[in-house]
Amino acid sequence: MEAFELLGFSLHAWITILTVLTMFSVLLFTKLRSDLVFLGAIAILFVTGVLDAKEAFSGFSSTSVVVIGVLFVVVAGLTHTGVLQWIVKHLLGQPKSYSNAVVRLMLPVAALSSFLSNTTVVALFVSIVKMWSKKLGISPSKLLIPLSYASGMGGVCTLIGTPPNLIISGLYADQTGNVMNVLATTIPGLFCLAIGVLSIIAFRRLLPDRKAPESAFEATSEYTVELLVPSKNPYIGKNVAQAGFKEIRGGRLIEIIHFDEIISPVPDNEPIMGGDRLIFAGQIDEILDLKKSHGFVNADHHVFTIDEVGQNRQLRTAYVTFGSSLINTTIGHSSFEKDNNMTLVAVARRGKRVDESPREVVLQAGDTLLFECPPGLNIDTERIQSQLQFFDSPQVPNIGRKTLVSTAIMIAMVALSALGVIPLLQCAFLAAAAMLLFRCCTPNQAMRAINWDILMVFAASVVLGLAIQKTGIAEKLAMGILDVCGSNPIVVMAAICFVGTFITEFISNTAAGAMFFPIMYEAAEKLGYEPYPFLIALMISVSSSFATPIGSPTHMLVYAPGGYRFSDFMRIGLLMNLIILAANILIVNLVYPLTPLIP
Repeated sequence: MEAFELLGFSLHAWITILTVLTMFSVLLFTKLRSDLVFLGAIAILFVTGVLDAKEAFSGFSSTSVVVIGVLFVVVAGLTHTGVLQWIVKHLLGQPKSYSNAVVRLMLPVAALSSFLSNTTVVALFVSIVKMWSKKLGISPSKLLIPLSYASGMGGVCTLIGTPPNLIISGLYADQTGNVMNVLATTIPGLFCLAIGVLSIIAFRRLLPDRKAPESAFEATSEYTVELLVPSKNPYIGKNVAQAGFKEIRGGRLIEIIHFDEIISPVPDNEPIMGGDRLIFAGQIDEILDLKKSHGFVNADHHVFTIDEVGQNRQLRTAYVTFGSSLINTTIGHSSFEKDNNMTLVAVARRGKRVDESPREVVLQAGDTLLFECPPGLNIDTERIQSQLQFFDSPQVPNIGRKTLVSTAIMIAMVALSALGVIPLLQCAFLAAAAMLLFRCCTPNQAMRAINWDILMVFAASVVLGLAIQKTGIAEKLAMGILDVCGSNPIVVMAAICFVGTFITEFISNTAAGAMFFPIMYEAAEKLGYEPYPFLIALMISVSSSFATPIGSPTHMLVYAPGGYRFSDFMRIGLLMNLIILAANILIVNLVYPLTPLIP
């Protein structure tokens, strides 16, 4: 089988190439779960004989993947003890200019992202930044992109800050037996962060000035109509279905108030009584026709407001995520409301309420939805989170003694690893155990914090990198780059980093890091240089995705709240990609001068 060769690649190499390309296409153009796509790719490589059993499952025993899994528990301890909330409360303040606001926002976010999951950090900061921007009189869209960028640039400042750093450093240790220091990327990362902050300030005009989606929902009287049933009304005694109130032209009945009793959601057999307040949501002008057709009158005042939402109900804002199964569908033609005990009240798109019946709106990625929910609704279930992202979770941890304990555990973990006292993997295990021992999080919270889907992607990415190296693809590509770029090591480094930065705009940075590791490693060895500085530059480049909202999970988190369009990221992101790439190559070669390999 291996005797077959086409364009210099063996049959196994072509199988690997086609598998990787197919995987990219499926990830880009379908809504299939990424972990299933990656595992499917590994299955193909195993079944076709490209990888043996040990190689196919080596990613699941990779040190870097295990570290990532254990760090989820450490982050859970920090999150549930309120460390992030304390930092937000005390560091943002009241800056007097946009430049100061950017600095006050980006530096703490970058610092947190150096040690915590940047997705967790951004998810916490989104709601805070939206409120903060109102106080400062700045559009949220001017601050949410810098928020996402800061989390990415901060993540590269330590090996534990972002998964690609752990994956690449783990592969380097496997190849050479040398372990990278946990702070190996700190100086280059901080330099790129400083350049990034200055670039945001200098090119702030490229940041869009969008209206926040929530502004469409600030006054509920703008999208709900409250009508009173007079004591002499022909529909008294009939139920909702018989009266035809459940579904009306332009909207639907979302709530009935019988004196002090609130009925929501409204069942079909709910009777209509004199003095009832009927609350409709949808297209206001069409709903008001009910006053004439059904003999209703205006209520004396509008009680259904966000400030008056009480213990019997609550309003929750959600955003349709990229890849959600709700995209290109309508809520009215699905069982989503019934399955999750929610009632859709309104839909906004790019900061403006959609003027049609909410349940008939064909949803798009980034749409803002306003739901009425029962109190205590669990919005953290996997079923809901795969389709919608909520940012107004009422669960706020108490800040106290455990906040200091979890912080001390985190600092001790980083210090012991950085000083070489204990290897990173052992440090992570000790820190996770300490979080549980001192009850910074419960065992159930720790287990729920481990994202098994993400771990599957990380493990599969390592295996794909192994396949690319084993089949000779890495060596061929490295030789091809050397033929084009010549023998100048800095030019070769810049070329591979440029391609890596481009690729990571469309696939996960973890996958990009694992796939480009063998290419960069081979190129460095072919040139006769120690691969270490080349790999440091690669770590920064595969985490420098600024130009598309799908380039990073954090971009997706801010996309809807900022009211952004897809092109908004490209306006400033393409320039940021080039600036950070140049800063990356410059600082890496200053901090880690190229060293010839010893024969």
